[in-house]
Amino acid sequence: MFVNKKAVLTKDLFECDIPYLKEAFAKAKYPWEILPQIKGIVQKVLQECLPGYHLLKEGVLVGENVSIAETATIIPPAIIGSGTEIRPGAYLRGNVIVGENCVLGNSSEFKNCILLYHVQAPHYNYVGDSILGNYAHMGAGSICSNLKSDGKNIVIHGDEDIETGLRKIGGILADHADIGCGSVLNPGTVIGKNTQVYPLSMVRGVVPENSIYKDKDNIVEKK
Repeated sequence: MFVNKKAVLTKDLFECDIPYLKEAFAKAKYPWEILPQIKGIVQKVLQECLPGYHLLKEGVLVGENVSIAETATIIPPAIIGSGTEIRPGAYLRGNVIVGENCVLGNSSEFKNCILLYHVQAPHYNYVGDSILGNYAHMGAGSICSNLKSDGKNIVIHGDEDIETGLRKIGGILADHADIGCGSVLNPGTVIGKNTQVYPLSMVRGVVPENSIYKDKDNIVEKK
């Protein structure tokens, strides 16, 4: 089986250019360490405001040229970057940070998560307690499962097991990760940079960067 770097460090997964997130990403050894900070980050930005942003309603800060369907639901607090499209039936459940030029799709749900720039979660997706990197894409019906059935704290299974101390971690998708339609990422799954996951996959652990995940026993180098 193809073996490449199983990246789990924040610096190896993301290039964060969102000004108010840079410090958090720089300080976090592992990206899931940022998840408990999201609410505080959003509240701080709401107090300080951002150039070119305005309050859509109390607790929801929106950039320029944002398209929000009438049937979308946004529960504060949330920050929505410029040029982003929020489609009919999208449900933002609070503590959501969205970068510029993203697509939050029809009947998709987002909760306590960060989407960097140009992220697409366009159709029937669940993104909870997750971080989606620049240009990450989730195919229709793909899910970031964020809670184990036994409710125990999540362990990241990479080259070594890492205790997180957190009960809820969804998917950690590095920059340019691409998840195929109908796939489920088990709690604490990390997808490396430039990696593709086949449709209808059930993924657990850390998938190497620059690879194609066909199944758990068939991960090949991305040419």
